[in-house]
Amino acid sequence: MKQHILCAVFLTVLGIAMSFPKAFAQGGKFSTSAGNTRFSSETPLENINADNKKCQAILNTANGEMAIRMNMRDFVFPNKLMQEHFNENYIESEKYPTATFTGKIDNAPDYAKNGQYDVSATGKFTVHGVTKERTLKGKMKVDGDKITITSNFEVPLTDHKIEVPQVVFVKIAQVIQVKTEYVLTAAKK
Repeated sequence: MKQHILCAVFLTVLGIAMSFPKAFAQGGKFSTSAGNTRFSSETPLENINADNKKCQAILNTANGEMAIRMNMRDFVFPNKLMQEHFNENYIESEKYPTATFTGKIDNAPDYAKNGQYDVSATGKFTVHGVTKERTLKGKMKVDGDKITITSNFEVPLTDHKIEVPQVVFVKIAQVIQVKTEYVLTAAKK
């Protein structure tokens, strides 16, 4: 029961309201607060990249539920002006401070067997205050008390009502490439 309460506190800190069954309290919890999300915008005129190495993720292997949360201001750009424009003009971090994904692993592997598996997760992906149902594909590596999840996917700006001013329209891709890597470790009992 104590671990169930700690898990509920963790999810509250993440700002995610999810209902987890009692099985969650009995084990199968993996988490990180140092996950990496990288995005890139590539055009003939300019390439823009940013990294966020403070993403929070939790996975319940008992039922496949997962939650990911990132603070938009934690994305680091090669120069401060790009970072300022991203936060103030495009993603509006003051108004929409976080991006989240809450969902469930569709084809969960046998977590008792070490190995690398193709996986997908279906859930709600929220960016810039707009939530879309998404299925994200990736790889999962199970290695004892550590699970590494990686994924590459695209985010069309129009899906999340992110507007790019005409003056820089040709410098910013309309579809952003996203790469993630989360190394989750088992919760201590």
